[in-house]
Amino acid sequence: MKIATAAYDLDWLDSWTQYEDKLDRWVSEATGQGAELLVFPEYGAMELSTLDGAEVAGDLERSIRAVSDRMEVAQALHQRLAQAYNAYILGASAPVVDGPGRPVNRAAFYSPDGQKDHQDKQIMTRFEREDWDIAPGGPLKLFDTALGKIGVLICYDSEFPLLGRALQDADLILVPSCTEALAGYWRVRIGAMSRALENQCVTVMASLVGNNDWSEAVDMNTGTGGIFGPPDKGFPPTGVLSEGTLNQPGWTYADIDLSTIAEVRADGHVLNRTHWEEQSSRVNSVTISPL
Repeated sequence: MKIATAAYDLDWLDSWTQYEDKLDRWVSEATGQGAELLVFPEYGAMELSTLDGAEVAGDLERSIRAVSDRMEVAQALHQRLAQAYNAYILGASAPVVDGPGRPVNRAAFYSPDGQKDHQDKQIMTRFEREDWDIAPGGPLKLFDTALGKIGVLICYDSEFPLLGRALQDADLILVPSCTEALAGYWRVRIGAMSRALENQCVTVMASLVGNNDWSEAVDMNTGTGGIFGPPDKGFPPTGVLSEGTLNQPGWTYADIDLSTIAEVRADGHVLNRTHWEEQSSRVNSVTISPL
């Protein structure tokens, strides 16, 4: 399969048609290159808040509500695009009000046959906790697709190995991200590469890029697309299958063969995924040794 992962820049939108046209261009470009799986970044849906004007887009709480209110029609658009272009699409995540509690950070996943599901972020960053008051959502899911088993770890979630371990049966782990600074980008990238090493799978990182003075939430963004595997048999020695140019909007592509993942899991130079459980007896027997 060919995977396309986005370094996605936000636009100020003057009309819904402008948003439809933008998404159509992005999806058309990736599928025109043969991509069957498209990955958009975390909080890429925040540009929808601009449709309600500068006052709303610049206010943390009102921008949440504005984006959440438009997610039903945005999801319908993504469903149409997935069907029209015969592709799986992980849509850009959004703050979504789902019930009486606080909003969750949700990325919807669309299949070519019109089905959709979603993955919520599990662990919030300091900004999400302290300023935005975004809540953890529903549990981790493993999507069984025609392209293989696919999991999603949204940004900060990728930095926690036990969340990755819960997705140990995933062939692909998608990592949509939104990082303000270069250090944040590298934290998520190191997390994504670590999950690929531990699970002997492929991880796919998408990034929000560009500056947006109209928003307090996504005003500065640093990153690029990247696709990673274990540095082992059938994969590059660096583990980097493909990476984009930092802060340059566009798609990054890689061709993935699921048989390569199966082979490295069965007969790699190392077998991290198989040997994971051996840690338990070792960490429980740590002793203090004075020097």
